[in-house]
Amino acid sequence: MLGQLITAVPGSSDYYLGGIVSYDNRIKQELLGVSEAMLREHGAVSESVARAMAQGCRQRLGSDWALSITGVAGPGGGSEHKPVGLVFVGLEGPGVSQTHRHIFPGTRDVIRLRASLAALNALRLAMKQP
Repeated sequence: MLGQLITAVPGSSDYYLGGIVSYDNRIKQELLGVSEAMLREHGAVSESVARAMAQGCRQRLGSDWALSITGVAGPGGGSEHKPVGLVFVGLEGPGVSQTHRHIFPGTRDVIRLRASLAALNALRLAMKQP
C-alpha cells in the first residue's frame, strides 16, 4: 500500500526506485538482510526488525531514503503483547535512523492505510529537518 500511495503521484518515477514486500521472514532475511536471530528473538513485528528492514532496503536499493512497515493488521494474528493494530515504521536516510511504534484502531484496510500514511509522514518530517 505504501508503494501504491507513492506511485499514485504523477512523476513519482523521478524519485521512487522501488520497494520490497517481505511478507515472509525468509524474504526479510534473504532480500533485506534481517538476521534469523533477530527474527527469532524479537519477532517480525518489532522495533529492531523495522529498523533492519529499512536499513536493508536502503542499502540494497541504493536509495537516499528507505521506509519499512511491519505490523499486525488483523483481523487475526494478534496477541496480548502484539495486538492487532500494532505497527512499527522504520526510516533510514542521511543521518537519520528512526523507528516509530503505533497502535492503530480499525479494520485491516484502515490499519494498513494508517500505517502507510504514518510512514510517509515520518519521511516528510525527517526531510524537513535542516
